[in-house]
Amino acid sequence: METGPRESAQAGPALDGFLLRGRATPTPRQLEEVGVRADSLREVTAVEFLRTMAEESYDVLVLALVGGGVQAMLHGLGRAWQNRTSRPVVVTGYVGVVYEKLADGLLLRHGADLVLANSRQDADRFRAVYEGVGADATSVTEVALPFLGGAPYEGEHDPYTVVFAAQPSVPESRKDRTYLLNRLVQHARRHPEREVLLKLRSKPGEHTTHIEELPYQKLVQRLDPPANFRLVYGNMGEVLDRTDLLVTVSSTAALESLHRRIPTVVLTDLGVREALGNHHFVGSGCLASWDQLDAGHRPAPDEEWVARQGVVADGSYESAFDAARERIAKLLDRPGGLPPLAPYYTPVTAPGYLPGILARHHLGPDGTPLPGAPAADREPGPVRQIVRRAARGAYRHGVQRVAPVIRRMGEL
Repeated sequence: METGPRESAQAGPALDGFLLRGRATPTPRQLEEVGVRADSLREVTAVEFLRTMAEESYDVLVLALVGGGVQAMLHGLGRAWQNRTSRPVVVTGYVGVVYEKLADGLLLRHGADLVLANSRQDADRFRAVYEGVGADATSVTEVALPFLGGAPYEGEHDPYTVVFAAQPSVPESRKDRTYLLNRLVQHARRHPEREVLLKLRSKPGEHTTHIEELPYQKLVQRLDPPANFRLVYGNMGEVLDRTDLLVTVSSTAALESLHRRIPTVVLTDLGVREALGNHHFVGSGCLASWDQLDAGHRPAPDEEWVARQGVVADGSYESAFDAARERIAKLLDRPGGLPPLAPYYTPVTAPGYLPGILARHHLGPDGTPLPGAPAADREPGPVRQIVRRAARGAYRHGVQRVAPVIRRMGEL
């Protein structure tokens, strides 16, 4: 999703939202939970978006996309703005914990005016990567995790509530996911006085950035969980309002929980491994196993580690974005306007990598739209919308049902 504030003729800044059409296009429910209302919102192809950016004037443009999408838009925008005397300040970054593909994801985001780092630790790592390849690192701007909030934990609820924050792609295997689900159900049986919740990212059929091949909703159908066990959806902050113990493998929800000083556990049952992402929590004091939890163990977070993670549990969250605001203001007031966008990846530095990234968004090596690129001039009609939804459903069905069967057959 890309959003761009502009000046409204009525009062103050306005916000236009553009949803990049694809398998991860947010649903209305997911957009509602964001809590930010756009003055206008529409779904577009990459080419439609670039054409709009060439024609309209904005002050700030936020590219809220996966790395490849950001890189494609940076090159496309560079081409779209090449004959303009002014352009918006371009901002990008990450929503949560960066525990994998650090160099790859960062270099795909290089070229934006601001690359937001959600913690002091991330800011140090981001600059080291950029400087290590000889790229300009001045865009790295330290902020804090953007979704923190809620009242601090004040003591046990009635009933005492344990929440397992599931992730769509961690762990991946049926065996590991079934193991975690069984341990959660066993915990509910051991403690009938507790409420045990499985917090899921999305409802069946909804789009997510990471497609879930083995959703817990399907796996739990094979079990017979007790009455004090149930599935929950919705805003994580609302679930944390009634949480006494947050358990996860490596979800960013752990940092939301730590921010509110809720007892938080990062599981070690499947090992502490980069593939799981729980290696990010080494030194946090939160690592523990289900056996330890069942025995009554409650980890105590390491305050110094927490302070480096952008969770600002000391209450300074209100000023955490001041540096970003100041940098944007300086760029907007820069004499002579902003220079052209200059991503690290170019046809010279990455001739075997960049063209493929751009082609996925129907852009040529120089950022211009390829012949035949989809770019509708009007909103699709009802029939086309139905076909599109059906195609997305078929894609998800193929990923979640057909692909696992083919893989299992290949292992015979």
